[in-house]
Amino acid sequence: MKFLVTGGAGFIGSALVRHLIGASDAAVVNVDKLTYAGDLRSVASVSRDPRYSFEQADICDAAAIAGIFRRQRPDIVMNLAAESHVDRSIDGPAGFVATNIVGTYVLLEASLAYWRTLDPAKQAAFRFHHVSTDEVFGALEETGAFNEDSPYRPNSPYAASKASSDHLVRAWHRTYGLPALISNCSNNYGPYQFPEKLVPLMIINCLAERPLPVYGRGENVRDWLYVEDHARALYRVATAGRPGSSYNVGGRSERSNLQVVKAICAQLDALRPRRRGSYAELITFVDDRPGHDFRYAIDAARVERELGFVPSVDFETGLGRTIEWYIANEEWWRAHLETRYAGERLGLAAGH
Repeated sequence: MKFLVTGGAGFIGSALVRHLIGASDAAVVNVDKLTYAGDLRSVASVSRDPRYSFEQADICDAAAIAGIFRRQRPDIVMNLAAESHVDRSIDGPAGFVATNIVGTYVLLEASLAYWRTLDPAKQAAFRFHHVSTDEVFGALEETGAFNEDSPYRPNSPYAASKASSDHLVRAWHRTYGLPALISNCSNNYGPYQFPEKLVPLMIINCLAERPLPVYGRGENVRDWLYVEDHARALYRVATAGRPGSSYNVGGRSERSNLQVVKAICAQLDALRPRRRGSYAELITFVDDRPGHDFRYAIDAARVERELGFVPSVDFETGLGRTIEWYIANEEWWRAHLETRYAGERLGLAAGH
């Protein structure tokens, strides 16, 4: 079986590529544009495996994508190529519209054209798996959880672009018969995450004894999912999910942003104590993000019931593994800080 994984040099995509090579006998074609958040070092551990290959391409480039389908002839397409940072979408939404909406359209058209050339058995086995986010559902109050029937109410340019791409995938399945599935995940954390996101930024700032900026009062709540658990779930969805269905994938680990930051500080206090005081003394409250959704929570009953997926790592354990990875891999993240992102605040909507 051959998987074509778009965005396979990104955070979640690279975890999926490592899982596919390490835990299955599948061949993997990694398609990535290598934007600021794409890093082939994230798949270095599997890059010499004869089942792995890499194609540098933009999913918006229809000719390049069609060529990859002709050469590689995949059995399963998993679309993880996306602009994913809400703050960046506030500052510059155009790139999110291009990659997340137009790029998904290009992939769907290429997949459909290729699928139509297959014999009936291969057509029946083919899958297009689109990987999305719980942010498409909007915000929750203090109770309740999103399920697969929750209405779409995106509130950020990023969420709106992902909601649009979800709708395209559903339409290509219903209209053209393409065997497509969607999964919507909660907040991921773990090794190889680009430093702009909350967990790695807080870890790195702690290690540098810099302020720990927390939006508002830090009361916004997210469900946290360890990225390697998510990779396991994605494999299950792609290989055992029902075409036409969507699956919500969560970690059953709700935490407020402030709780997450304090948990990072507490673990670092034990692993690498400051000379004086706690890392929590570095917490600094800053103006909230524009349009910041209060709470996301995932009802993952369907993926648990139908596909047998349950997270294997609780939040404290996963966070400990993540902190230890960032301590041990300073060369990986420092290269990003020196060339692509210096830890500055994004998402101030200066131009809008």
